[in-house]
Amino acid sequence: MPFLTKKLDNRSMDVRTPSAAGAESALLWESDGYRPSRGLEGGVEVPGFGQSIPRRLCGSDECMSTWTVPWRNRRRPTFEGQWGCSGRCVLAMVRAAMSRELGEGEAGMAAAPHRHRVPLGLVLLAQGWITHPQLRHALESQRVNGRGRIGDWLVAECGLEAEQITRGLSLQWSCPVLSVRGFVPEAMALVMPRVFVEEFGLLPLRVVGLRILYMGLEDRLDASAALAMEQMAQLKVESGLLDSAQFREARRQLLQCDAVETKMETAVSTTALAARVTAILEQKQPVASRLVRLHQYYWLRIWLESGATGKSGTLPKNGEDVQDYVFSIGGRA
Repeated sequence: MPFLTKKLDNRSMDVRTPSAAGAESALLWESDGYRPSRGLEGGVEVPGFGQSIPRRLCGSDECMSTWTVPWRNRRRPTFEGQWGCSGRCVLAMVRAAMSRELGEGEAGMAAAPHRHRVPLGLVLLAQGWITHPQLRHALESQRVNGRGRIGDWLVAECGLEAEQITRGLSLQWSCPVLSVRGFVPEAMALVMPRVFVEEFGLLPLRVVGLRILYMGLEDRLDASAALAMEQMAQLKVESGLLDSAQFREARRQLLQCDAVETKMETAVSTTALAARVTAILEQKQPVASRLVRLHQYYWLRIWLESGATGKSGTLPKNGEDVQDYVFSIGGRA
């Protein structure tokens, strides 16, 4: 019995005979598919969704070998819908994903995006909800005390309603005002690690039509977080603002619920992080996994068994057979 098994190479076809070429082309056609790096169609592929690939091709563009050990599982580990035929190939796939997520470079990770927004006070003034003297008084109170948001001072000093501040913020950010109707904290606690809820003020609210995830925020939108969540959950994310009182109460309820098991780790460099992610994939042998960057963090979610997801995208149906790893680079955490 041979110690090595021949594997298919997706960069060349057997053209010895027309029939052989046709069979190989058909096999490659069934396995290949358009996988955009940022599109919802190219996301996590979890077995159990009716997809069956009898013979897997290595997903690494750097794979040059045509042999693989016979005991290598052809379903695990799977990273971003691709199988790695060896630890070296899995590492290459992880590095490619990190390069994609890093974007313009490490130096830009902590940089705050530059926004051109009409100040909230001018928005409220244009709506006729406040007067010039009220705005000047609120700004002076904020300056003297050196703290607080202008909206809070308008409520405290000028008698505005909190609902008016939320409506003004929605005009400022050109987004809807959401409600907590349909919010189930036990289910939404599984959507993302708690650190993102606590640190960035992200609050998953509900899934509508099995394809749209609504995410609430208190006073501003976060486009990069919404994009990362779309890639991880394979759902369209719609963001909007919540009334401060509703937001804080819903967040309190969510943080009291059980979430997916999460491990926080720090890596000294992106090279060390790629090696660590590869080691986790090789050790855990997940049927699916995905890596995204959310501000200064890298978020790795792994699905350990088929059927770990529910009906909505790749969201977990419970906390079993799913694990989260949240990494920071150096001292950025």
